[in-house]
Order: sequence, then structure tokens, then C-alpha cells
Amino acid sequence: MKRIVLAILVVWAFSVFSAEALAAQQKEILIGLIPEMNVFKQRERFKPLADYLSKKTGVKVNITILSRYGNIIDRFTSEKMDGAFFGSFTGALAIEKLGVVPIARPMNLDGSTQYWGYIFVRKDSGIRNVGGMKGKKMAFVEKATTAGYVFPVAYLKDNGVTDIKSFFHEFYFTGSHDAAVYAVLDRKADIGAAKHSIYDRVRKVEPRVDKEMTILAESVKVPSNGLCVRKGLDPQLQKKLKEALLTIDKNPEGKVVLEKFGGIKFIETTVEDYKPVFVLAQKAGIDIKKYNWRNE
Repeated sequence: MKRIVLAILVVWAFSVFSAEALAAQQKEILIGLIPEMNVFKQRERFKPLADYLSKKTGVKVNITILSRYGNIIDRFTSEKMDGAFFGSFTGALAIEKLGVVPIARPMNLDGSTQYWGYIFVRKDSGIRNVGGMKGKKMAFVEKATTAGYVFPVAYLKDNGVTDIKSFFHEFYFTGSHDAAVYAVLDRKADIGAAKHSIYDRVRKVEPRVDKEMTILAESVKVPSNGLCVRKGLDPQLQKKLKEALLTIDKNPEGKVVLEKFGGIKFIETTVEDYKPVFVLAQKAGIDIKKYNWRNE
């Protein structure tokens, strides 16, 4: 009888210890950000949101900005991140490879909750179609971006280009969407690709964009960068994060945060929303399950 009681006490003590250990771990969480724009602007945009989520959940939300799109899956695991604001393609990768759970994404100032890719050139380049791109210099963003790589590759394949290495005189990766826009604007590349929302952000501060550049093609719509959390995150914490984001526009303090963030509100997001990304990847000849997302 004493052994049974002792065993019960041991199990109970272990359970309490495990619960306390879990609670201790959840005093802070780490959220990753992809480098879609200049890292200083990115931090300035997300820091107020992280502080707001910390206040609403009772858990300190720390953010880390990844230096490259291509290592986000590795770093998510190695740095034991609890979540990340993934882009549409990195989100699809993380869903497929890590089993992350999408919970919410922002509504942009133009009312959209999705984005699309642009392929653009300078007006004085003489390039009007895919034929005019042959032998030119192309600026992609990163191999793990929908707008900055997957879409233009799919578009080129639809137009008969099966090998970009032989088609372009040169191509390179800028590392961020705004850098791709500036690459074409400043004549460092003949053709560029980037997400429409970043292109529009640049054009607001650079009148030269409308004056000197033109958009040749745009992609289907895919989900805006949304927060996905790791598989196994405490369900209560996951619920708090989701509620804080989905109700942020109803809170006076939250409205101030949204103004700094550059959004109207957040909406619920699910795995289903990423279907267009998987379709676009297939058109580009990319198998997401086996995809090597690192740049050369």
C-alpha cells in the first residue's frame, strides 16, 4: 500500500514539476520576422506589435529578424522559435516541413489581406514582354519568396523559358523586396520582381517609380505575411495570441499599434489560405516537400 501511495506521489510531483517547467518556459516566446524590407524599418514596424502582444498575453514576446529568407526553416528549429510572421512561400514550406499552425494575418491599408507579385522594368528599357528580357539582367529577391522568385519563374515557364541561367545574361538575389525595386530604379538590373505592397511602399517615397518604371505582369493573390506558431505551442497561449490579434482594431491602444504597423486589422488565417502558393510552386516546377530553398 505504501508503495502505491509513494508511486502516486511521485507521479503527482512529476506532473506538477512538468507543468511548472512548462509555465516557466512560456514566460517568454520568440517570434521570427522575414527580411522583406530594410531590417531597421522592419524592427520599427513590428516592435510596437510585439509589446502589445506581450501586454495582452502576459508573456513577453521577443522578435528576431532573419538575415536571409533562405534559412528561416533551419533557424526556426535551431533557435526554438515559437512562431514567425512567414511570407506566403516560407509559410507553405513551414506548414509542409514543420507542421506550423497559421493563426492570423494583417489587413493592409488598401483593404487587402493578400498580396501579389509584380514583374517590372524601366520604361526606357525597351522591354515590353518576355522576349525582350532575353540576355538581360534580372533581380530576384530570394529563392524562398513567392513574389520575388516563385512567381517570376512560373511566369517565365508559362512563356516558354525553361532555363533562366541560359535565358538571362545575369541574375542575382537582392535579399529584400525593396532592394529589388531599387535595383531596377537605379539601373543595377533590367528586370525586377517583388511583392506589390513593398513596391507600393517604395513608390510612395520615390516619385521616380511611377515616372520611370512600368509593371509588365502580376501574379495571383496569396496570403499576406501571417503569424504561424509552432506545433505543440501551449493551446491557451495560442488562443491568447490569436484573440489579441483578431481584436486589436477594437482596442484604442491597439489602433495606435496598427497605425504604426501599417494595417487596418488582423483576420483569421488557416492552412487552406495557402493553396494558391502550392499551385504556383507546382507551375514553377518546385516540389515544396523536397525544395532546397537556399540561394546559390
